[in-house]
Amino acid sequence: MTEDEPDHGFEEIESGKRLVRARSETGLSLSERLAAQFYRLTWRTPIHALRLRGRYPLKLLVVPSDPIAGNEARGLAILGGQLQWRGETLSTDEFATTFAVRTPGFADWLEKFDWLRDLSVAASRAEASGIAEALTRQWLSAHSEKVSEPSWRPDLWGWRILMWATYAPLILGSADIVYRSTVLNTLARGARHLDRTADRAPQGLPRVAAWAGVVAAGLLMAGGDPRRVFGEAGLSKAINSGIARDGGIICRTPAVQMETVILLSMLLQVYDARAIAPPDYLPDALARVVRALLGVTLGDGGLSSWQGSRPAPAAEVEAVIKGSGIRARPLRQARDWGYQRLQAGNTILVADTAPPPIARVSGGGCASTLAFELSDGPNRLIVNCGGGNAGGAHLSPGLIDGLRTTAAHSTLILSDSNSTALLADGMLGRGVGEVTLDRLENEGSSRIEATHDGYGKRFGFIHSRTLALSGDGRELKGDDVLLPTPGRRKPATAAFAVRFHLAPGIEATQTADGLGALLRIDRGPLWQFRCRGAKLSIEESVWINAEGLPLATQQLVIAAEAPPGGANVSWVLKRAG
Repeated sequence: MTEDEPDHGFEEIESGKRLVRARSETGLSLSERLAAQFYRLTWRTPIHALRLRGRYPLKLLVVPSDPIAGNEARGLAILGGQLQWRGETLSTDEFATTFAVRTPGFADWLEKFDWLRDLSVAASRAEASGIAEALTRQWLSAHSEKVSEPSWRPDLWGWRILMWATYAPLILGSADIVYRSTVLNTLARGARHLDRTADRAPQGLPRVAAWAGVVAAGLLMAGGDPRRVFGEAGLSKAINSGIARDGGIICRTPAVQMETVILLSMLLQVYDARAIAPPDYLPDALARVVRALLGVTLGDGGLSSWQGSRPAPAAEVEAVIKGSGIRARPLRQARDWGYQRLQAGNTILVADTAPPPIARVSGGGCASTLAFELSDGPNRLIVNCGGGNAGGAHLSPGLIDGLRTTAAHSTLILSDSNSTALLADGMLGRGVGEVTLDRLENEGSSRIEATHDGYGKRFGFIHSRTLALSGDGRELKGDDVLLPTPGRRKPATAAFAVRFHLAPGIEATQTADGLGALLRIDRGPLWQFRCRGAKLSIEESVWINAEGLPLATQQLVIAAEAPPGGANVSWVLKRAG
């Protein structure tokens, strides 16, 4: 669907109870990790070097457009000799020599050549090309002949091929024939590397990016039709295995979802530049991914914080959607991806109603099942701490680990334990295996009833949560219930807490009876919070912004004990202004 076409695809909400089971896949075993490491070592062998040999193009057939605008502030920093990314800084004189000591996010930004986009909007072509060529020469000197990670990681080569082609006028405008030949030869070698390694990239966006690089290389270089056909078949499989039917990326991270939109949009620009029709599955996949992305935006237009995602601001999200050429309404019910969106009046609620992502793709994954975020117009009200995968210099390893916990999300936590185990290597362990979900729509109001079994085996309780948003969006009622697990012995009494993390700028004042709080939004409406079944307290919290900066905030905490027969806490958020 293009910007000029109407959106006829506003989905009907599927009512009725549904059981969502976690996929049985486990993380990589020790033998699989060793095999993968050995395979990467083979990249340095003479045999692999022979595979990379061959003719290289004298020029690229086309220069595709970039559908995404760059960041001028970062571009100006590059003009000043500094590569800056979320609080981290690297001198342009040191480019390509110290990737290993940078955070993974910063290193990937450098390796993908994403900075070309920023440089292009901050300088004239003549000025930008001089800097781009100097930095590219550094990278070639350090990495073009050394076939090893991270520089030759398949997903990074996929992105790099797209960026080099898009910004070829900046990096290939030199009169130095030897340098130009080196760039084009390295690009051709990278494409041959992808021919053999793309399908070994991790499932999800990394594998999609790798295969996108194969397809792009086939489109960009003369005689590339066989590679393009081969790449299109591989890309189709990568999309089917890495993107759910409703458009959600398998790792369930909104920021990665947005990266997927950018990747597919850039690839389609290569087709457009060649005046070749893409395979039908490609624009269809982009349309699905865009709708799912819009489904996890809040009232300010920015992303909500799930599975370590940073809350990308509205301007950034809007630019990505505009660049995609897709005009669509937000997806309200992503049963496969796992997010439900309730919207009424000015109020938007996004809830996590699925098990966490599978272990193989859950690096930095979070134990967030049945948490929710809430906004009133442009004001965020209830949030998750989020941002564990945002990267940057502001997040310590300890804080990143803490941001992944159930306690860092707006949901119930039992016995101060995570609903899904967080492993030391960043993966997710055992916990939530099943989620039951029932969504009801009635005269404008929306109601979600969901349960998860994350505490069943360890503590003998099932967590059930009901969220009901009124038709005018002015009232959200909730029930959090702990029920004894059927067929098991009576559980022991256990402490629990229901947490509601508040967005920065929300001033919380507790009521005298200890059962409520007034939530004042700066220059916004007043909300009242009341609970029944336990006492309420106000504690410190933290929220990670789009640049990976932790901001101090508060949280409402309902704390109580669940006897063997279970417990029930009811609460309500009501707009008073």
